Amino acid sequence: MNDQKSKRATERPTLIPPHGGYRELQSYQMSEIVYDATVAFCDKYISKFSRTHDQMVQAGRSGKQNIAEGCMASGTSKKTELKLVGVARASLEELLLDYEDFLRQKGLALWGKNNPKAKQVRGLCYRKVVLPKGFTMPDHGLEIGE
Repeated sequence: MNDQKSKRATERPTLIPPHGGYRELQSYQMSEIVYDATVAFCDKYISKFSRTHDQMVQAGRSGKQNIAEGCMASGTSKKTELKLVGVARASLEELLLDYEDFLRQKGLALWGKNNPKAKQVRGLCYRKVVLPKGFTMPDHGLEIGE
């Protein structure tokens, strides 16, 4: 009898399902790289007094933060999780448009999907880098302006 009780207790779904773990998601890892690269790019190529600088940095940050917040909300509300992931996608799309505007206005080439540099950037999220607590973001080996 006690065995049946303990079995039922272990089979019951928890009130709040497991959530979090966003740092392991490829989408979060890539968004972190995009955010860090955007800060470096804007600091180097766009005036800090420009509204565009602030908007690009904020769009990159919003993409990253909303993935994390959506993942944390997933335990209590799938609707909120999906809404926040949608906000993240929209923020990153806005950032992409800003980069495309920059390239067009400067007469620079937009890399195609199969360009070796584009493949290098997309490959960054597949690197497994585990840092001890307290260390900052590693150098991802991508030089802006190359």
